Amino acid sequence: MITIDLSGRVAIVTGGGRGVGLGISERLLEAGADVVVCSRNEPEALPEAGGRRARFVAADVRDVEQIARAIAFVREQYGRLDVLVNNAGGSPPAPAATASPRFSEKIVALNLMAPLHFAQQANAVMQEQPEGGVIVNIASVSGLRPSPDTAAYGAAKAGLLALTRTLAMEWAPKVRVNAVAAGMILTEQAELFYGDAQAQARVAATVPLGRLGTPRDVGDACVFLASPLASYVSGAALVLDGGGERPPFLAAVRGEP
Repeated sequence: MITIDLSGRVAIVTGGGRGVGLGISERLLEAGADVVVCSRNEPEALPEAGGRRARFVAADVRDVEQIARAIAFVREQYGRLDVLVNNAGGSPPAPAATASPRFSEKIVALNLMAPLHFAQQANAVMQEQPEGGVIVNIASVSGLRPSPDTAAYGAAKAGLLALTRTLAMEWAPKVRVNAVAAGMILTEQAELFYGDAQAQARVAATVPLGRLGTPRDVGDACVFLASPLASYVSGAALVLDGGGERPPFLAAVRGEP
């Protein structure tokens, strides 16, 4: 087994109690990091791995004062902050023609502005540390290609990728900032986007690697980016999509439905 040692590092994972965030939290714990899960509501069960358990701090990531309290909690408890994973995000389907202004504003606030505000406050701590720190933004392939029925989400994730590159330049050399552009990931909400088990199997068959991604796959990428192995990686977007999505025109050429 390939292992990366993050012992002594302290990480915050927003939305780290379920779905992709749970996979990230578990992998960081396995690598030896102390993990603090940040979300509005405490998960029914906190992430555990390697005989260790994450801690929880309540915060709505869209509220800068609650972000400040979460950062203060981590500093009080651990005296440092080494890694921030801006994972909290998402969007239910909503056609762009009928999505309300309030809906779209909330989606952008969660998926773009919240990561910016959290990153700003984390950076202030990391810049004071001799070792600096690492910020990983969980983006999406929806920010790299059209995003039907999730237009505001796709636009926000595109903005998050652009933000990642800019922050990496502004905050270097103390703080490295990278993004993971996740593709189709199998979580507890998979049916909402990919249908039932049979539909998911059909979707998985379109992926070159033959499967949907898992939260652990995203966690592996975050562990790498947080580690010394990525010491010269900053401003990058690691695309995690199993090889990409087949162009729709190929099905039309073959006469496939």
